[in-house]
Amino acid sequence: MLSSALSRVRGIVVTGAFKDGKSGLDFCLKEPPGLAIVDLYLPGMHGLEVVREIRAKLPATRVLVLTGHPDGDLPGRLIAQGVHGFVDKSAPLNYVLEAIESVVGGGMFFAAHVPPKATAGAQPRVEPEVKTGPPVTTINAVETLSGREIEVARLVAEGFSSKEIADRLGLSVRTVEKHRANIMDKINVKEVASLVRWCIQAGIVKS
Repeated sequence: MLSSALSRVRGIVVTGAFKDGKSGLDFCLKEPPGLAIVDLYLPGMHGLEVVREIRAKLPATRVLVLTGHPDGDLPGRLIAQGVHGFVDKSAPLNYVLEAIESVVGGGMFFAAHVPPKATAGAQPRVEPEVKTGPPVTTINAVETLSGREIEVARLVAEGFSSKEIADRLGLSVRTVEKHRANIMDKINVKEVASLVRWCIQAGIVKS
């Protein structure tokens, strides 16, 4: 729908639309666009990894992030990544187009229905039996992992065995096991169930 709407906006040419992060990034690196619109929850490669690569290798490309699941720290983290705009996918289409117009014109646009952080007087729900990850936000936690580690974490969370992951990624089982150990060490979890919960919270997989 967005691609169709953009194709009718004067001055904008849609050069590509992709369903997964890796394909979109590969295209951008070959044919650098003036604007890249990136979702966060993408199959194959997390949107934050796509953003990181674009900002590192295509400094002239402006980046607008769309997400339907914003959290309280996300805008600040995206600004730190060099993103030029951020808008909630649940917003009306004309609102999204306004964000695109602002970013393309050289401005910045950060607006979404972001839930507030817990205050001192609030009583957040706590489930004692669930081990929490490291004392960082989910966005920060994702940033501690390499692109390959995010890919392995996603496949583990989706229920694939180390051998199946090795076959899919063209790696040895030993290399996959090493990636798994590094991932669990970085996010401070001890068992696969906690890794799966963390992946869902970080947006690497959907619940």
